[in-house]
Amino acid sequence: MDRSTQPPIQPLKSLSITIPERTVLPNGIPLSIVRAGEQEVVRVDLLFKGGRWQQDQALQAMLTNRMLREGTERYSAAAIAERFDYYGSWVELSTSMRHAFITVYSLNKYLAPTLDIVASMVREPIFSPKELQTVVDVNMQQYKISLSKVGFLSQRDLMRTLYGKQHPCGRMAVEEDYLAATPDMLRHFHLRHYHSEGCSIFLSGQVTEEVTRQVADRFGEPFGANVPPEAEKRFTIATAPGKRVFTERADALQSAVKMGTITIGNSHPDYLKLKVVMTLLGGYFGSRLMSNIREEKGYTYGISAGIATYPDSGIMIIGTETANEYVEPLIGEVYREIDRLHDEQVGEEELTLVRNYMMGEMCRGYESPFSLADAWISVDTMGLPADYFDRSVEAVKSITPTEIQDLARRYLRKETLKEVIAGKKMSQIVAANGLLEI
Repeated sequence: MDRSTQPPIQPLKSLSITIPERTVLPNGIPLSIVRAGEQEVVRVDLLFKGGRWQQDQALQAMLTNRMLREGTERYSAAAIAERFDYYGSWVELSTSMRHAFITVYSLNKYLAPTLDIVASMVREPIFSPKELQTVVDVNMQQYKISLSKVGFLSQRDLMRTLYGKQHPCGRMAVEEDYLAATPDMLRHFHLRHYHSEGCSIFLSGQVTEEVTRQVADRFGEPFGANVPPEAEKRFTIATAPGKRVFTERADALQSAVKMGTITIGNSHPDYLKLKVVMTLLGGYFGSRLMSNIREEKGYTYGISAGIATYPDSGIMIIGTETANEYVEPLIGEVYREIDRLHDEQVGEEELTLVRNYMMGEMCRGYESPFSLADAWISVDTMGLPADYFDRSVEAVKSITPTEIQDLARRYLRKETLKEVIAGKKMSQIVAANGLLEI
């Protein structure tokens, strides 16, 4: 082997994604299985339709989910923690806009006793007032710490500005919401959403027939209240007027800058190719924003651009932190790069680099059984078609410079971008027309 010669680079022609096996438990719960991996480890994901979209009060979905491991009718919070440690199991509790997740990692040989605890967490949490107070205190302290960070403030203000305070994406929790949390509030949410009618399960890793049987034994019978399904909630997007929002942090050494606008969701035909445009602009280390604003100008250590999707929409977002005195020139350079995308077609060499980066990221994202499970869970929870990954590859491979220019002109427009800044007040920052201070 001649190590002085670089091996030839081979373009990725296709991407093979393991397709889950689909079946249904006796009680109607959809069960998806990703069989992969050599180690005797399995992951179980239980999904319930109980996220921020369904809650009546702020924090209701998050606290309900978080309290599942803080005591049940059969196990105290301490006993749950001790038994998970003893079996070498790990449980993660999380929520998204529309779903609550219980994610369990376990050795195959200890899956049965681990699932016994998880089943108790799902069916019979007690929502102890004492444990709830502890959880609330911890989360409120984290919230207060976050309020001192300009990045947190700018993200919160951007979402509130784009969606309005009554929309789930713009309704941000405040201290009073933590203080208003009660066990009854959480019990009501649990009753409505944690039942077999609204559940789905994913298994990934070394999934044997015994693993499948153990899951069916504990979750194959109907459980939870027989609650009629709720009508799909719809919310009005109420974007605030004005161009710029400013939140002052007098002691801030840097300012956080977020620029964003409402855009298409991931079910739109243009979405996958618009992702390429945003990657080109600021989605990887060699992007135009990084090359200009970090490498050439030295305004920041890092700047990014991308698309986030929600049940009824998406947002295009550009974000960074910079020294207070660089806020205005940095925003000016962002607009200059947007103008370049409008006025000039991207060269083939740069487009090839972006294609290779995005294809490589897809390969890395789908190489392990657990990352595959994450990918398919995303497809299922967002209601995307089964060929989504094939369409993603095709979009990256087939997009042309003309399409990039057209998409940038249609969706990435300077006049629609809100400028949200959190940091120290300076005359050049607050002088913009349409300033709104929060």
